[in-house]
Amino acid sequence: MADSYYNPADLRKFGKITEWSEEIGNKFFDYYGKVFEEGALSAREKSLIALAVAHVVKCPYCIDAYTKDGLQKGITKEEMMEAVHAGAAIESGATLVHGVQMMNKYNKLSM
Repeated sequence: MADSYYNPADLRKFGKITEWSEEIGNKFFDYYGKVFEEGALSAREKSLIALAVAHVVKCPYCIDAYTKDGLQKGITKEEMMEAVHAGAAIESGATLVHGVQMMNKYNKLSM
């Protein structure tokens, strides 16, 4: 069986992005850390949002990371799947609503 393009071990190397651009990499990680602190939303809620977004942007590293993070925060498999479906519904709706643009263009060109 061929190796996957995405190597799960690479997730552990994420912090190394600062090696080639230390200032910007550190600023990113400062921002990233701040975003996931407790605030108006709990860290648990943010983890669910991150998991849903990870699926929408199709990031296998993020899916792995936020599945693990969610488990550590007590998020159930049912809650995770519901969050994934919420993300999928928004992604599908965003695709379909662009059908209106196609319909408008078609109507304009076929006049």
